[in-house]
Amino acid sequence: MGRIDGKTALVTGASAGIGRAVALRLAEEGARVALSGLNETAGRKVLSEIHDAGGEAIYVLLDVTSETAWREAMAELEETFGRLDILVNNAGITMSGKIEETALEDWRRIMDVNVDGVFLGTKHAIPLMRKGGGGSIVNLSSVLGITGTPLISAYTASKAAVRLFTKCAALECAEDGIRVNSIHPAFIHTPMMEDTAIRLHGDVETGKAEFGKFHPIGHVGEPLDIANGVLYLASDESSFTTGAELVIDGGYTAA
Repeated sequence: MGRIDGKTALVTGASAGIGRAVALRLAEEGARVALSGLNETAGRKVLSEIHDAGGEAIYVLLDVTSETAWREAMAELEETFGRLDILVNNAGITMSGKIEETALEDWRRIMDVNVDGVFLGTKHAIPLMRKGGGGSIVNLSSVLGITGTPLISAYTASKAAVRLFTKCAALECAEDGIRVNSIHPAFIHTPMMEDTAIRLHGDVETGKAEFGKFHPIGHVGEPLDIANGVLYLASDESSFTTGAELVIDGGYTAA
Protein backbone atom coordinates (compact mmCIF):
# COMPACT_ATOMS: atom_id res chain seq x y z
CA MET A 1 0.00 0.00 0.00
CA GLY A 2 1.37 3.39 -1.05
CA ARG A 3 1.60 6.40 1.21
CA ILE A 4 -0.72 8.45 -1.02
CA ASP A 5 -2.93 5.77 -2.56
CA GLY A 6 -6.07 7.18 -4.14
CA LYS A 7 -4.84 10.77 -4.26
CA THR A 8 -4.55 12.86 -7.42
CA ALA A 9 -1.57 15.15 -7.96
CA LEU A 10 -0.57 17.83 -10.43
CA VAL A 11 3.15 18.55 -10.79
CA THR A 12 4.36 21.54 -12.82
CA GLY A 13 7.69 21.50 -14.60
CA ALA A 14 7.58 17.72 -14.49
CA SER A 15 9.61 16.94 -17.60
CA ALA A 16 13.07 17.06 -15.95
CA GLY A 17 15.04 17.56 -12.76
CA ILE A 18 13.15 17.94 -9.51
CA GLY A 19 9.74 17.91 -11.20
CA ARG A 20 10.44 14.59 -12.89
CA ALA A 21 11.67 13.05 -9.64
CA VAL A 22 8.59 14.31 -7.79
CA ALA A 23 6.18 12.94 -10.41
CA LEU A 24 7.85 9.53 -10.37
CA ARG A 25 7.96 9.39 -6.57
CA LEU A 26 4.32 10.37 -6.12
CA ALA A 27 3.23 7.82 -8.70
CA GLU A 28 5.37 5.19 -7.01
CA GLU A 29 3.48 5.81 -3.77
CA GLY A 30 0.07 5.41 -5.37
CA ALA A 31 -0.99 8.83 -6.66
CA ARG A 32 -2.60 9.44 -10.01
CA VAL A 33 -0.35 12.11 -11.47
CA ALA A 34 -0.96 14.88 -13.98
CA LEU A 35 2.40 15.90 -15.42
CA SER A 36 2.61 19.40 -16.82
CA GLY A 37 5.16 21.46 -18.69
CA LEU A 38 5.98 23.04 -22.04
CA ASN A 39 8.40 20.39 -23.30
CA GLU A 40 5.86 17.84 -24.45
CA THR A 41 8.44 15.37 -25.79
CA ALA A 42 10.29 15.20 -22.47
CA GLY A 43 7.03 15.23 -20.50
CA ARG A 44 5.64 12.26 -22.41
CA LYS A 45 8.87 10.38 -21.76
CA VAL A 46 8.25 10.77 -18.02
CA LEU A 47 4.65 9.74 -18.62
CA SER A 48 5.88 6.53 -20.24
CA GLU A 49 8.17 5.86 -17.28
CA ILE A 50 5.19 6.04 -14.93
CA HIS A 51 3.02 3.85 -17.15
CA ASP A 52 5.80 1.28 -17.57
CA ALA A 53 6.06 1.05 -13.77
CA GLY A 54 2.33 0.38 -13.51
CA GLY A 55 1.31 3.88 -12.45
CA GLU A 56 -1.56 6.06 -13.62
CA ALA A 57 -0.80 9.44 -15.17
CA ILE A 58 -1.69 11.95 -17.86
CA TYR A 59 0.27 14.73 -19.54
CA VAL A 60 -1.10 18.28 -19.56
CA LEU A 61 0.50 20.98 -21.69
CA LEU A 62 0.64 23.96 -19.33
CA ASP A 63 2.22 27.40 -19.46
CA VAL A 64 2.20 28.34 -15.76
CA THR A 65 2.18 32.06 -16.60
CA SER A 66 -1.18 31.81 -18.40
CA GLU A 67 -4.38 31.98 -16.38
CA THR A 68 -6.32 30.55 -19.30
CA ALA A 69 -3.96 27.57 -19.40
CA TRP A 70 -4.47 26.98 -15.68
CA ARG A 71 -8.25 27.03 -16.07
CA GLU A 72 -8.04 24.53 -18.91
CA ALA A 73 -5.63 22.29 -16.98
CA MET A 74 -7.91 22.17 -13.93
CA ALA A 75 -10.92 21.42 -16.11
CA GLU A 76 -9.05 18.56 -17.78
CA LEU A 77 -7.88 17.25 -14.43
CA GLU A 78 -11.40 17.30 -12.98
CA GLU A 79 -12.83 15.63 -16.07
CA THR A 80 -10.20 12.89 -16.01
CA PHE A 81 -9.76 12.20 -12.29
CA GLY A 82 -12.67 14.03 -10.66
CA ARG A 83 -10.57 15.72 -7.98
CA LEU A 84 -7.25 17.30 -7.01
CA ASP A 85 -5.55 16.43 -3.72
CA ILE A 86 -1.95 17.53 -4.31
CA LEU A 87 -0.48 20.45 -6.24
CA VAL A 88 3.29 20.78 -6.58
CA ASN A 89 4.23 24.21 -7.93
CA ASN A 90 7.70 23.29 -9.14
CA ALA A 91 8.15 25.06 -12.48
CA GLY A 92 10.81 27.75 -12.35
CA ILE A 93 13.66 29.46 -14.17
CA THR A 94 16.84 31.20 -13.09
CA MET A 95 19.29 33.82 -14.28
CA SER A 96 22.37 35.53 -12.89
CA GLY A 97 24.02 38.91 -13.26
CA LYS A 98 24.62 42.20 -11.50
CA ILE A 99 21.56 44.22 -10.53
CA GLU A 100 22.66 47.21 -12.61
CA GLU A 101 23.05 44.97 -15.65
CA THR A 102 19.73 43.12 -15.27
CA ALA A 103 17.23 44.04 -17.95
CA LEU A 104 13.73 44.83 -16.76
CA GLU A 105 12.27 42.31 -19.16
CA ASP A 106 14.48 39.58 -17.66
CA TRP A 107 13.43 40.56 -14.13
CA ARG A 108 9.78 40.42 -15.18
CA ARG A 109 10.21 37.03 -16.86
CA ILE A 110 11.65 35.55 -13.66
CA MET A 111 8.74 36.94 -11.65
CA ASP A 112 6.24 35.80 -14.26
CA VAL A 113 7.29 32.16 -14.08
CA ASN A 114 8.49 31.81 -10.49
CA VAL A 115 5.93 33.97 -8.71
CA ASP A 116 2.91 34.40 -10.97
CA GLY A 117 3.02 30.70 -11.81
CA VAL A 118 2.81 29.75 -8.13
CA PHE A 119 0.04 32.30 -7.51
CA LEU A 120 -2.05 31.10 -10.46
CA GLY A 121 -1.59 27.44 -9.60
CA THR A 122 -2.64 28.02 -6.01
CA LYS A 123 -5.55 30.24 -7.02
CA HIS A 124 -7.03 27.67 -9.38
CA ALA A 125 -6.29 24.63 -7.23
CA ILE A 126 -8.16 25.94 -4.18
CA PRO A 127 -11.74 25.55 -5.55
CA LEU A 128 -11.13 22.01 -6.80
CA MET A 129 -9.40 20.97 -3.57
CA ARG A 130 -12.15 22.54 -1.49
CA LYS A 131 -14.73 20.59 -3.47
CA GLY A 132 -12.86 17.38 -2.61
CA GLY A 133 -12.62 18.19 1.10
CA GLY A 134 -9.06 19.50 1.26
CA GLY A 135 -5.58 18.92 -0.07
CA SER A 136 -1.92 19.80 0.03
CA ILE A 137 -0.10 22.47 -1.97
CA VAL A 138 3.69 22.30 -2.05
CA ASN A 139 5.55 25.30 -3.43
CA LEU A 140 9.19 25.00 -4.48
CA SER A 141 11.14 27.95 -3.13
CA SER A 142 14.89 27.80 -2.45
CA VAL A 143 17.48 28.40 0.23
CA LEU A 144 17.82 31.67 -1.67
CA GLY A 145 14.30 32.49 -0.57
CA ILE A 146 15.72 32.58 2.96
CA THR A 147 19.19 34.06 2.56
CA GLY A 148 20.62 36.50 0.06
CA THR A 149 23.55 36.13 -2.29
CA PRO A 150 25.10 38.43 -4.90
CA LEU A 151 24.63 38.19 -8.67
CA ILE A 152 21.30 36.35 -8.58
CA SER A 153 18.95 38.99 -7.18
CA ALA A 154 15.97 38.38 -9.46
CA TYR A 155 15.84 34.66 -8.71
CA THR A 156 16.38 35.25 -4.99
CA ALA A 157 13.62 37.86 -4.84
CA SER A 158 11.23 35.54 -6.65
CA LYS A 159 11.89 32.66 -4.26
CA ALA A 160 11.49 34.92 -1.23
CA ALA A 161 8.09 35.92 -2.63
CA VAL A 162 7.12 32.25 -2.91
CA ARG A 163 8.14 31.72 0.73
CA LEU A 164 5.84 34.40 2.15
CA PHE A 165 3.03 33.81 -0.35
CA THR A 166 3.00 30.22 0.92
CA LYS A 167 2.44 31.38 4.49
CA CYS A 168 -0.39 33.71 3.46
CA ALA A 169 -2.06 30.93 1.48
CA ALA A 170 -1.69 28.53 4.40
CA LEU A 171 -3.56 30.92 6.68
CA GLU A 172 -6.32 31.53 4.14
CA CYS A 173 -6.79 27.88 3.26
CA ALA A 174 -6.62 26.28 6.70
CA GLU A 175 -10.37 26.35 7.27
CA ASP A 176 -10.88 24.46 4.00
CA GLY A 177 -8.55 21.64 5.01
CA ILE A 178 -5.95 22.73 2.47
CA ARG A 179 -2.36 22.75 3.73
CA VAL A 180 0.24 24.93 1.99
CA ASN A 181 3.97 24.51 2.59
CA SER A 182 7.23 25.46 0.88
CA ILE A 183 10.38 23.47 0.21
CA HIS A 184 13.78 25.15 0.15
CA PRO A 185 16.47 23.17 -1.70
CA ALA A 186 20.11 24.21 -1.98
CA PHE A 187 22.14 23.10 -5.01
CA ILE A 188 20.50 20.04 -6.56
CA HIS A 189 21.96 18.09 -9.50
CA THR A 190 19.48 19.01 -12.22
CA PRO A 191 19.79 20.20 -15.83
CA MET A 192 19.46 23.77 -14.50
CA MET A 193 22.41 23.18 -12.14
CA GLU A 194 24.43 21.68 -14.98
CA ASP A 195 23.82 24.75 -17.14
CA THR A 196 24.94 26.99 -14.29
CA ALA A 197 28.01 24.81 -13.69
CA ILE A 198 29.06 25.09 -17.32
CA ARG A 199 28.44 28.84 -17.39
CA LEU A 200 30.39 29.55 -14.21
CA HIS A 201 33.03 26.79 -14.13
CA GLY A 202 33.40 25.50 -17.68
CA ASP A 203 32.09 21.96 -17.18
CA VAL A 204 29.56 20.04 -15.11
CA GLU A 205 31.87 18.02 -12.88
CA THR A 206 34.01 20.99 -11.89
CA GLY A 207 30.94 23.08 -11.19
CA LYS A 208 29.29 20.28 -9.23
CA ALA A 209 32.39 19.94 -7.04
CA GLU A 210 32.56 23.70 -6.47
CA PHE A 211 28.87 23.92 -5.61
CA GLY A 212 29.32 21.03 -3.20
CA LYS A 213 31.66 23.18 -1.15
CA PHE A 214 28.74 25.45 -0.19
CA HIS A 215 27.19 22.60 1.80
CA PRO A 216 28.64 21.38 5.11
CA ILE A 217 27.51 17.87 4.17
CA GLY A 218 30.09 18.03 1.38
CA HIS A 219 28.14 17.56 -1.85
CA VAL A 220 25.14 18.79 -3.82
CA GLY A 221 21.77 17.11 -3.46
CA GLU A 222 19.89 14.85 -5.84
CA PRO A 223 16.32 15.36 -7.15
CA LEU A 224 15.14 12.38 -5.10
CA ASP A 225 16.13 14.21 -1.91
CA ILE A 226 13.56 16.87 -2.76
CA ALA A 227 10.98 14.41 -4.07
CA ASN A 228 10.99 12.61 -0.72
CA GLY A 229 10.32 15.92 1.03
CA VAL A 230 7.43 16.64 -1.32
CA LEU A 231 6.02 13.18 -0.64
CA TYR A 232 6.00 13.83 3.10
CA LEU A 233 4.20 17.17 2.70
CA ALA A 234 1.75 15.65 0.20
CA SER A 235 0.86 12.73 2.46
CA ASP A 236 -1.34 12.58 5.54
CA GLU A 237 1.84 12.07 7.58
CA SER A 238 2.15 15.87 7.59
CA SER A 239 -1.48 16.55 8.52
CA PHE A 240 -0.44 19.02 11.26
CA THR A 241 2.01 20.87 9.02
CA THR A 242 1.02 24.05 7.17
CA GLY A 243 2.72 27.36 6.48
CA ALA A 244 6.04 25.64 7.13
CA GLU A 245 9.42 25.78 5.39
CA LEU A 246 11.01 22.42 4.75
CA VAL A 247 14.71 23.19 4.20
CA ILE A 248 16.60 20.43 2.35
CA ASP A 249 20.01 21.95 1.89
CA GLY A 250 22.88 19.84 3.20
CA GLY A 251 23.46 22.43 5.91
CA TYR A 252 23.71 25.41 3.53
CA THR A 253 21.62 27.74 5.69
CA ALA A 254 23.07 26.44 8.97
CA ALA A 255 26.62 27.52 8.18
